[in-house]
Amino acid sequence: MPSFDFTSEADMVALKNAIDVAVRQIDNRYDFKGTSAKVEFNEKDKVITLHGDSDFQLDQIKDILFPAMEKKEVESTKRLDHQPVQKVSGNKVKQELKIKMGIETELAKKLVKMIKDAKLKVQASIQGDAVRVQGAKRDDLQDCIALIRKEVTDFPIKAGNFRD
Repeated sequence: MPSFDFTSEADMVALKNAIDVAVRQIDNRYDFKGTSAKVEFNEKDKVITLHGDSDFQLDQIKDILFPAMEKKEVESTKRLDHQPVQKVSGNKVKQELKIKMGIETELAKKLVKMIKDAKLKVQASIQGDAVRVQGAKRDDLQDCIALIRKEVTDFPIKAGNFRD
């Protein structure tokens, strides 16, 4: 019986490259000279930390970082969980952006419900941080992929691990 998995994994190498590109651009910008503007990436905890002198400067850093991320991996900015801006010593600010990995339970339940409501001849089940879809025909599976790609636009979901 043909099956495939809906997953959501970040390409950490592409993400690290995008952050390196953004760091180089920030270092070279004249209006950031002598300020605390910088981007840090904690690969173990999957957290990007933005440092700046003001909220405006944080927005400028994001304007540099996000296009670099999108260039390396499409829809990668949709998986970022923006934490509130924190005041640090003096007038400095920082913001953490957590990288979401895998499909959360709430979204997985929404996907399964969406597939069942569409009356497709497939079965969907939650398997850890992925959603497995099984069906008798490949065409039904392709219809399911098309449905999910059309309906879910706020989080990057990939269809993979196809088995016949």
